[in-house]
Amino acid sequence: MKLVTVVIKPFKLEEVRESLSNIGITGLTVTEVKGFGRQKGHAELYRGAEYTVNFLPKVKIELAISDDQLDEAITTICQAAHTGKIGDGKIFVTPLTHVVRIRTGETDELAL
Repeated sequence: MKLVTVVIKPFKLEEVRESLSNIGITGLTVTEVKGFGRQKGHAELYRGAEYTVNFLPKVKIELAISDDQLDEAITTICQAAHTGKIGDGKIFVTPLTHVVRIRTGETDELAL
């Protein structure tokens, strides 16, 4: 089992969700976050004053999936989130050692 954490541009969220749903992945958690990497923020004007926005709005998606779904999920996310511009995001994959469904007590693969 793997925990896949994806950080993408907010306007790509629905496209990524639909693409994951099309390959049978329906459970995910979404968090609105802010961050910066190579984009390093940008300058904006507010009431005539220029100021720097260092942290850009992003969306973090987390999904727990079985090992056999991993490659297809990563490919699907990359295709759906791609714009070709800086700031498209990143995918982090970490191993899951134990999962418990609280309602039924199912564990590991059955809990997914």
